[in-house]
Amino acid sequence: MSEETAPTKTISDFEAKLDQADKSVASFAADDRSPILIIRKYLRSHPTAIPTMVLILSLIFFGIIAPNFMRVSTLSLVLQQVTVTGIVAIAQTAIVLTAGIDLSVGAILVLSSIVMGKLAVGSGVPAVFAILIGIGAAGLMGWLNGLLVTVVRLPPFIVTLGTLNVFNALKLWYSQSESIRADDIVAKAPLLDFFGQELHIFGATFTYGGIGLILLALFSWYLLNRTPWGRHVHAVGDDPDAALLSGIQVNRVLTSVYVFAGVICGLGAWVAIGRIGSVSPIGFETVNLDSITATVIGGTSLFGGRGSIAGSVLGALIVGTFNTGLALAGVDDYWQIFATGVLTIVAVAIDQWLRRASQ
Repeated sequence: MSEETAPTKTISDFEAKLDQADKSVASFAADDRSPILIIRKYLRSHPTAIPTMVLILSLIFFGIIAPNFMRVSTLSLVLQQVTVTGIVAIAQTAIVLTAGIDLSVGAILVLSSIVMGKLAVGSGVPAVFAILIGIGAAGLMGWLNGLLVTVVRLPPFIVTLGTLNVFNALKLWYSQSESIRADDIVAKAPLLDFFGQELHIFGATFTYGGIGLILLALFSWYLLNRTPWGRHVHAVGDDPDAALLSGIQVNRVLTSVYVFAGVICGLGAWVAIGRIGSVSPIGFETVNLDSITATVIGGTSLFGGRGSIAGSVLGALIVGTFNTGLALAGVDDYWQIFATGVLTIVAVAIDQWLRRASQ
């Protein structure tokens, strides 16, 4: 009797375990449809959603607590203030998408602007050629960064930390630590000041630099989202080994990204000259960290593969909104810096939370 019941008992136990496994799978499927997971997956696939909500809420908040904040003139001033940071953030975003980082973008921008100014004002080179040479020099500096990352195989952080000091030394040497005055630019090379010219629309003051930022963001978005090169950039950032196995030339893509970032910084140098009306070797010293802050707040993952150009521009606008809003509310400068730091930490924490949505 015991011999007959043993197999039956074994089969019953197996059926019970199978039923329990089916319930576990059903429970997992139910959990997979939980509101929190749905929200996490949505935010992960739409990286601009969070910065858009933060920007809208911050506009409403400062519109309530800060007098005159919601004026058109104030909002247009915010756009003017973040123009250069937004352009550099576009360059930074392309690099962070590949799981890299560039600490030298600010130095590239300033050195490129000095090249433009020295050639056009100091040497009498036609402004058009001076600008093209300056942008080319910026692309060359980006190529050097890419070469050290791909061929020498050094970490991007170390490479760009080193070239940051190299480019800083070169800009002081080439400029002799002297600025080029606004009067000299207007008299000898007014084209350098093009992006500083203003447009008055419906009571708001816009500069060609702000318009240039928007157009550059649209162009960069198209490159990164609607071209094979852009898809390769995302693939390399998401998983370089898988990208290599799929036939993507990873080193060539990485190098091209650093060159692209350098060229964007060169364009930013032209805009920066118009923004301040002069060329200074000590200008825009914080744009490195500002661009990283805007990129992170804008939803681009520091681990690569996920992010957007629009989000980074929104990130720059968020920082500008906080700084302007807190200033109008009478808050001291150090609390503005404090708020920016908190925003950065929160953005990285959200990024980590979203990464777990895919694991």
